[in-house]
Amino acid sequence: MDEVYDEPVLIIKTAWGGKSLFYDYRPPSAGVYPRTEQDIARDRNPESGSGHYYRLMIQHVKQVLSDIGRVCPEYDKNQGYEMAGFVWFQGFNDMVNRDVYPRLPADSSENRFAKYSEWMADFIRDVRSDLAAPKMPFVIGVMGVGGEKANADNLMFREAMAAPASLPEFRGNVTAVPTSPYWDEPLAAIQEKYDSVRQMRYLLRTKNKNHANADGAMSDQEQREFLKKFEAELISPEEVALRKRGASNAGYHYLGCAKTFAMMGDALADAILQMSNKKP
Repeated sequence: MDEVYDEPVLIIKTAWGGKSLFYDYRPPSAGVYPRTEQDIARDRNPESGSGHYYRLMIQHVKQVLSDIGRVCPEYDKNQGYEMAGFVWFQGFNDMVNRDVYPRLPADSSENRFAKYSEWMADFIRDVRSDLAAPKMPFVIGVMGVGGEKANADNLMFREAMAAPASLPEFRGNVTAVPTSPYWDEPLAAIQEKYDSVRQMRYLLRTKNKNHANADGAMSDQEQREFLKKFEAELISPEEVALRKRGASNAGYHYLGCAKTFAMMGDALADAILQMSNKKP
């Protein structure tokens, strides 16, 4: 973006981990979150928290815009500013929720995440209204965890995420950008091996009848030695080195792979520029 714009570019980021659209970022026009029976039984998701992080997000953006010079010294008040785009990149906590998005009968042709599509459309409208930017380009970063080999639920969720971009009212000013192409398959394959090591640790500790410590005779030291050998036979030194260089987190955080995030960020920026008729 810096290469395209002569003016300074300010990116205002808001991020709180482990949050949902159905509750945490619930847009005002979706109404107050109706607690489920499980919510009540587990004493979670009180109505007072419905949309709390949506409000924090809007409050933060407005606070930054009220004194841009504080974070962007070259800002010219006389020139003013333009809200050039908004990127939404979230999803995992909604995808794994079976309470708000219950499983449908096997013969159903509906998308169990259809409500996400509705709330995403509400979110876009509300953000534009609250920030007084009615036609602000809006990019939905479609969740890419799992890459091209993702399971059926993951694929269905991606479809629901992208759906609002096809609504007539959003044509030309909302776009959905797939991020699955940037998932690092080699790193993910190595991560699966490390997951197998963790699983073996659990199986030994719990004396699983189908594994080496079925009779519980292995001491803690013997279990550690078994795991060390198991890991060495499963994961090569080259794979250890690659993971150390390329990964820093779990799969739901795209393995913490800087290369993946850089490519996704580039794709999301390109989408904003294209909607603004700018050439990246």
